[in-house]
Amino acid sequence: MRTSQNDRSPRTVTKRSSSRSLGGLAPDEIKSVVDQYTGLHDVGAEHRREHYQILVNHYYDLVTDFYEFGWGRSFHFAPRRRGESFKASLLRHEHFLADRLSLKPGMQVLDVGCGVGGAMVTLTRYSGASFVGINNNAYQIERAKEHTRDVRPLCRFIDGDYMQIPEGDDCYDGAIAIESMPHAPDKTAAFKEIFRVLRPGACVAGYEWCLTEQFDPHNAEHLQIKKVIEIGNGLPDIATTSEVCTAFRMAGFELLEARDLAPESHPKMPWYRALQGRDLSLTSIPRTPVGRALTNLVLKAGERLQMFPKGTTMVSTLLNRAADALVEGGKSGVFTPMFFFLARKPRRSGD
Repeated sequence: MRTSQNDRSPRTVTKRSSSRSLGGLAPDEIKSVVDQYTGLHDVGAEHRREHYQILVNHYYDLVTDFYEFGWGRSFHFAPRRRGESFKASLLRHEHFLADRLSLKPGMQVLDVGCGVGGAMVTLTRYSGASFVGINNNAYQIERAKEHTRDVRPLCRFIDGDYMQIPEGDDCYDGAIAIESMPHAPDKTAAFKEIFRVLRPGACVAGYEWCLTEQFDPHNAEHLQIKKVIEIGNGLPDIATTSEVCTAFRMAGFELLEARDLAPESHPKMPWYRALQGRDLSLTSIPRTPVGRALTNLVLKAGERLQMFPKGTTMVSTLLNRAADALVEGGKSGVFTPMFFFLARKPRRSGD
């Protein structure tokens, strides 16, 4: 999810002047944007919800290049099966949504918070359906248009906020939201917007970041894990699984399925394995603790030599801490990034 047109940060989005810069930021903007972003986490959750547009847009300006370098084009996790590669697990996780929604050629599907379009490419090729991605980060839309070039006739993009979708009522045959709804400042309001643009009888499916029933709000360790995940991932807050279910029902949906898929991972292949350094391949190195540390060292040296803009290392450090917190959240069982939901907009009487 991205910011609204009328509440972006004061700066004008600029095209990257150097391949060593980040996102749509000019090199001399990065340190200031990092400071503004981290400052929003020095105040309460209510303040972050109020200023979620700036919070989220700053976050993706800063981290998108890091995500593509270390993770690929699909910015999400997935349960792992025994012997399954990281990439294969991501593809299966995306195909699962297409299957649950029964996507097929001729359907018009909204990708809510589409990132850089990685999942959209996969699902377009897999199902033949047409996709519209909504995203209000200019740099991510630029990247998504590039990544979807081969499937362009079936893909288009909306530069907008999913809290106020600039589309008419009852116009989509389905919707997906892959780990994008955690950025919403108000779950019920966000789900109501999706409800509005879906045709009667259409469904939305996706994955939500949630605190599980094992989370103890009085446990200092649990609270620290939650806080670091929020800071490192541009989140105003993290909802519980029950809060997400309640929000869907309050928005008017029939909740057909809702369950955590994390326990479906093989015991030796948890969803956070990619962050632990246990996948041995050249492409996995940037995701590992050692790879992340080496990246930090290179960036720090590069900043001193003025090869990288000031503030780049701070972004890398932010993501490293978040990765460690995600692992701890997964190991302790208090957090999941894959609370699966399938919800339907009721059909009108007589349909």
